Amino acid sequence: MPAGPDQVSPDGASPDNSSPETMTLAGALTAPQPGAVPHAPAPTRISVSTRTMWRFVGVVLITLAAIWAIGQARSVVSMLVISWFFSLALVPGVDHLHRKRGWKRGAAVGFIYIAGLVAVIVMVLVLIPAISAIATEIGTNGTKWLTNLDDFVYSTFNVHIVSDQAAQDATVTTEEFLSQYSQNMAGAASGLASAGIGLAFNLLTIATFTFYLTVAFPTLQRSLLSWFKPHTQERLGWTIDQSVVQVGGYLYSRLLLTLINGTGFFITMVLVGVSVGLALPLAIFGGFVSEFIPQIGTYIGGAVPVILTLLVQGLVPALVVLAYVLIYQQIENYYLSPKISAHTMEINGGLAFGSALVGGALFGPMGAFMALPVAAMIFAFITNFRKGNVVVYKSVYTETDDKDKDTTQPEITDDPATT
Repeated sequence: MPAGPDQVSPDGASPDNSSPETMTLAGALTAPQPGAVPHAPAPTRISVSTRTMWRFVGVVLITLAAIWAIGQARSVVSMLVISWFFSLALVPGVDHLHRKRGWKRGAAVGFIYIAGLVAVIVMVLVLIPAISAIATEIGTNGTKWLTNLDDFVYSTFNVHIVSDQAAQDATVTTEEFLSQYSQNMAGAASGLASAGIGLAFNLLTIATFTFYLTVAFPTLQRSLLSWFKPHTQERLGWTIDQSVVQVGGYLYSRLLLTLINGTGFFITMVLVGVSVGLALPLAIFGGFVSEFIPQIGTYIGGAVPVILTLLVQGLVPALVVLAYVLIYQQIENYYLSPKISAHTMEINGGLAFGSALVGGALFGPMGAFMALPVAAMIFAFITNFRKGNVVVYKSVYTETDDKDKDTTQPEITDDPATT
């Protein structure tokens, strides 16, 4: 008979409890029974030291203090942001004068300041009398213009579009509006000198910030990049350079195109008989609006000179001005713009238009002016720091001749073997 668990085998040795049968039996005896509640693990305790708690409190207090300080100094912060934007716009011109002409950076900034001030004064001196002249011209001949337009439409389509009384009322309203607008411009221009210490201090502060940021731009850029590792320096440095290209390149290219377009407008209108006093402000308006307002600016900047030429000189001169608008747009799109602004403002037209609307709604005309290069700069920043993937999905709405383009920047790595 086999020995029991407490018995001794005939040879005096203890029974072998390591046999498979014994291990299976032991496992069956020690296994948890069905329905038994398993033993719960001991709860994990998270210990936070007093030092860590004080650090957390300190970070919260410092953050709140920083937010409060920014709120109290929001006027200074806003002026610093505006100065930073103007500095980015001035850097290309200053860099050109410094490297190509040998000028000191401070002297180059001063020269651009003087040139900009002279341009603003000339525009004010030209536009205010011109708007007054346009108001006088409309008040004298506005009713006749609208009557002639109504006669033309009636003889062509047998429909009246405006009555004599409505034409007279519209003329008076337009004349009053333009006269008041020119008076407001003159008052604003003359009021800058007497607006008080606050406005003068703000303008001087922005000019001072802009001056020092522009002069010390290379030093500031190197100091900022020294805080980061080499691979981050490559990306951040490229982003800063793109900021200069998007803001400064955009401004200078638009100003050059405005000068070319405005000159063409002026010569064309003078040739068809428009007076110099009227042609000059219309040329400035047409050139500026066409180049600086996205999408719809081309149509507004061309429509106003054409309409006023139609009212003042007649149908044939207006058609000549319209022909200039159409021809110039083709020359700019296919020749001037690719050469002057080939690497600036690479942004979707709809996004540019929406950015201008948002900037204008938030910050007024200055916001609309700054919105385009800022949006392009943000787009360039996102493009550089994101990792793009090759699109493998082929949509049924994709044209067959479209090619996938890799617009991302090359990935920068720390491995020296790949550089």
